[in-house]
Amino acid sequence: MKLRVVWAGKTRDRNLAALTADFAGRARKFIPLDIVELKDSKSDSAGILAAIPSEDRVIALDPNGKTWTSAEFAAFLDRHIQYDRRPLTFVVGGPAGLDDAARKRAEISWSLSPLTFTHDMARFLLLEQIYRAMATLRNHPYPR
Repeated sequence: MKLRVVWAGKTRDRNLAALTADFAGRARKFIPLDIVELKDSKSDSAGILAAIPSEDRVIALDPNGKTWTSAEFAAFLDRHIQYDRRPLTFVVGGPAGLDDAARKRAEISWSLSPLTFTHDMARFLLLEQIYRAMATLRNHPYPR
């Protein structure tokens, strides 16, 4: 099983970019992970949708989506890994979020928190939660 993360634009804060890269590297120790970084942070849904293969199961990060605890997210990933052969793609919008076309492509809309985060922070938080979930599933001491 493979994970993909698609986001629009580069992380501008270099400290946050370093943290994001660190957690991407950690997650890759457990599971294949591709990060697709679109050139423009204002990329429209056509650019985002073009970056997602048609067979992928898509989760859109959306402030209005469902919330999961870290344990619930780990359980979701575990079920997906065991029972669904499709690659799993997470989509993070730019500063304006995702438009309706990108949201409609998603099977699940997920809110990281009822708090508001910048899209750059959402990228880091997503990768940290992916790493945390995989570490939990592999009995790694990180989540404790």
